[in-house]
Amino acid sequence: MSDLTYSHDERDDRARREAQERRLSAPWQTPRGWRYWSAVNNSEVGLWYTATSFIFFLFAGVLALLMRTQLAIPENDFLSATTYNQVFTLHGSVMMFLFGVPIFEAFSIMILPQMLGARDLPFPRLSAYGYWSFLIGGIFVCGSIFFGAAPEGGWFMYPPLTTAYQEGLGADIWLLGLSFIEVASLAAAVELIVGVLKTRPPGMRINLLPLYAWYILVVAVMILFAFPPLIAGDLLFEMERAFDWPFFDPSRGGDPLLWQHLFWIFGHPEVYIIFLPAIALVAMIVPTFARRPIVGYSWVVLAAVGTGFISFGLWAHHMYTTGLPNISLAFFSAASEAVAIPTGVQIFCFLATVMAGRFVRSVPMLFVTGALAIFVLGGLTGVMVAIAPFDFQAHDTYFVVAHLHYVLIGGVLFPVAAGLYYFYPMATGKLLAEKPGYWAFWLMFIGFNVTFLPMHFTGLLGMPRRVFTYAADVGFDGLNLVSTIGAFILAAGVAVLVIEVLWPKGKQPYAKRNPWNAGTLEWLGEMPGKPWGVRSIPLVKGRYPLWDQPHLIRDVDAGRFYLPDAEEGKRETLITTTIDADPIQCLRVPGPTFITLWAALFTGGAFIFATYKWYLAAGTSALLALVTVLVWLWTGTAKIPEKRSKDVGLGVSLPLYASGSTSVGWWAMFITMIGDMSAYASLLFGYFFFWTVHDDFPPDPAAGPGLFWPVVAAALLLGAWVCTLLSRHWNRRDRPLAFTLGLGLGAVLNVAGILALLAGPHLNGLDPTRHVYPATVWVLVLWTTIHLGVGLVMQCYCIARRWAGRMTAEHDIDIRNVTLYWHFMAITSGVTVLVIAGFPLLA
Repeated sequence: MSDLTYSHDERDDRARREAQERRLSAPWQTPRGWRYWSAVNNSEVGLWYTATSFIFFLFAGVLALLMRTQLAIPENDFLSATTYNQVFTLHGSVMMFLFGVPIFEAFSIMILPQMLGARDLPFPRLSAYGYWSFLIGGIFVCGSIFFGAAPEGGWFMYPPLTTAYQEGLGADIWLLGLSFIEVASLAAAVELIVGVLKTRPPGMRINLLPLYAWYILVVAVMILFAFPPLIAGDLLFEMERAFDWPFFDPSRGGDPLLWQHLFWIFGHPEVYIIFLPAIALVAMIVPTFARRPIVGYSWVVLAAVGTGFISFGLWAHHMYTTGLPNISLAFFSAASEAVAIPTGVQIFCFLATVMAGRFVRSVPMLFVTGALAIFVLGGLTGVMVAIAPFDFQAHDTYFVVAHLHYVLIGGVLFPVAAGLYYFYPMATGKLLAEKPGYWAFWLMFIGFNVTFLPMHFTGLLGMPRRVFTYAADVGFDGLNLVSTIGAFILAAGVAVLVIEVLWPKGKQPYAKRNPWNAGTLEWLGEMPGKPWGVRSIPLVKGRYPLWDQPHLIRDVDAGRFYLPDAEEGKRETLITTTIDADPIQCLRVPGPTFITLWAALFTGGAFIFATYKWYLAAGTSALLALVTVLVWLWTGTAKIPEKRSKDVGLGVSLPLYASGSTSVGWWAMFITMIGDMSAYASLLFGYFFFWTVHDDFPPDPAAGPGLFWPVVAAALLLGAWVCTLLSRHWNRRDRPLAFTLGLGLGAVLNVAGILALLAGPHLNGLDPTRHVYPATVWVLVLWTTIHLGVGLVMQCYCIARRWAGRMTAEHDIDIRNVTLYWHFMAITSGVTVLVIAGFPLLA
């Protein structure tokens, strides 16, 4: 009788699980046919993103082979000087902006939810929007070379070369196209920060985070502070090219060195933004094949944070030869040496893990070994160029080219290849063959060293960078030929890897579950994976749950943890606290839509049309982008649920709606505004940079914006901020009329404040084309007024949401987020007024 009862219970349990899986499958199902491209699942968007990044990498690789062919022999005419300049500019730009950073953001979007035991990241549509922006911007920039319109000023685009001596649209394509791509990078950074902090499984306290998640968190925060200075620089650059505002024209008070400062404040942290995620892959692979937890987990985390922090103090080591004071040279040289310390800590922790464990040979570990060897060699030459006297000799020679590639290819390409082999089963359910992997590694490793090791000597012999040919009697020809042969060997290795990845595997059996016997949550899934990701969201008790909790896979599959079902047919995941990962909300994430594609197309149109000076079309496209985003927000965010809370399993009931600092939307707004303020701070940096390099800034007797209108603007905008705060208070008290009147008054004061702020420089006759001082005043005013205009749209949006019944006293996330935005606007407006009206009185 007991056997019959057990069999009956087992059948009931199986039937219950099958019913739950059917209900889970319905909302998480990937669209089919042409609707497939409306998918927003992290697994699909991450796969598109990763594949597109690799395609751009291959494109940049072909450009590199063209360059090496041109340089194989002296006085070669394979490429003309103009074509060569376009090729090397696009090669560097694509590698840095379309592969180096995006590949890891893409990879993280794909694997991070599984690594955190989450169903999805909190803003899947934002990820989709970022991908489409990345694709459109990348095609626009890369496609320019086929029309002879590509940029040719180098991936660094130094003025005055690109502002005064190069005709055509190439520089504008670079500036506006890459600015559009940077929007995608910032969108991904917001998604990843909120994802790591708020979608961890219960029990995964901050000190139990997988190392990959730690690295991605550090890198995403770095993006918030590194990319905005470049966006600000792009803005100033394009204002000079399009409207003749003289930010980099010395004859009218400008200075080309401002661009170098803004570019390298971005550019040097970007090296570590690229490097740290690659090391994150190493940090996941090494423990798996050492069959033990990482040695020195806390030291690795501190080293990653330290590397990110120190990297922002290194930018001027790219500018040693620009005439910096000796004290500056000493500081930046010391900082450049110091960054080797946390890097060394990480490498020694990896070596200790291998030595303390039971090493298992594999293709991923072979690539990891090659990566560490190459990167260490690159780091040694990095210590050399960090020393100012040596850099004076090696600057702008092929020695620097060799150093850069040893760091970036050793630090990026080989770990990416290791990660490709390691994580390929998660994406496809099948393993890559080992033999092609070994062939690919040795061809790549040998080809890489044959290519770039001779470049150290070519540079020390005096061969300058960025030249399209050289004379036959200067001693460069033999080394250049060897480098070209090595480049084609390296390309052959990459080709073997690509062929193995793309080779049809229809008859190959699926890999076993957790094929590498890893310890982290991303290997919980079945082979092939299900559209919902993890069957139930687990309760985690260690850093390597699959090793620490022996029956975890069985219990997850049985639905014994959180959210094993989808009774209401919604896509749901858990939101937890930032430190202790206690569950606080059941978040419903939106499903497939084409609206993200339309939003990206219209946003791209605003940038692309502006490139060709079609400003009416650009404005129309920007307006359409705004309308599309508003529709996206209106229909897909802050939905009022049909009930307050839901039983998510294990006896826990969680709210379905959250606002304020407990909501992911509030965190996204806060993080976005931190990035926005970084860009604004970069514009302020420009203002005070000109003050430091000029004896008379503001110039006397140049007219300023005066005191009256800026002070009036400050008072009006302060009133708009106060009205917004009061409106939030009245909404919480369920007083819709007071809320509407208060926020409406705030909108009116905002408009008046915008007009008063514009009146200052306008009525006092500040001509931004005459001198850099009025140009800097105008750019600060325009930045502030554009943001106030966005704030006006937000105020009107909240009024409409309240009267449409989509926002209530309890469900008030919209006004909470808008109020947070207005806190930043109050700071921005106040600082702008103090700088343009108050500082001239002191200066």
